[in-house]
Amino acid sequence: MEYLTELKKAMNWLGKKKCTFFLGQTCEYNGSPMFASLEDVPRDKRLELPIAEELQMGMSIGLSLEGFVPISIYPRIDFLLCATNQLVNHLNHCEEMSSGVFKPGVIIRTQIGNSGPLYPGVQHCSDHTEGLKKLCPNIKVIKLTKAKQIFKAYENAFLDAKKGKSTLLIEVGQGGNKKHVTWK
Repeated sequence: MEYLTELKKAMNWLGKKKCTFFLGQTCEYNGSPMFASLEDVPRDKRLELPIAEELQMGMSIGLSLEGFVPISIYPRIDFLLCATNQLVNHLNHCEEMSSGVFKPGVIIRTQIGNSGPLYPGVQHCSDHTEGLKKLCPNIKVIKLTKAKQIFKAYENAFLDAKKGKSTLLIEVGQGGNKKHVTWK
């Protein structure tokens, strides 16, 4: 199983669900490897956003509270950190802060970037998985290191989102973030 093939399968499956909506960077326009995985997702289910990570997470929480299952796409985990306020202080604690009234179920999709063949700089290929697990004890954080994990992880994330539980899925492609990593 190829990593990209499994991602396409999962995104296509999610895209067929009436309640799903994809938002973030490279949803409608190419700019990262994630774009290729969305080719079978209907365009009317995708919203390209500017680089406004915290706004995007807030929109995702709001969409969830209105009955959608948002798939919030951050092409690099390094830039998901810009949404940490909304992620940690709102999405992670929303159920507790509202005494169980609000239970947002968001699927957050990000990736650890490649460190080669051209080194993009440390701000594009760090692995913040363990830190995010500690910051977000109420959000399931899953690192997808193998293609065979992908579909089931996204399927479970969808089912959990329908129950008001959020999941952060961290894609690493084939070979982690070593030298040159590709999904093709």
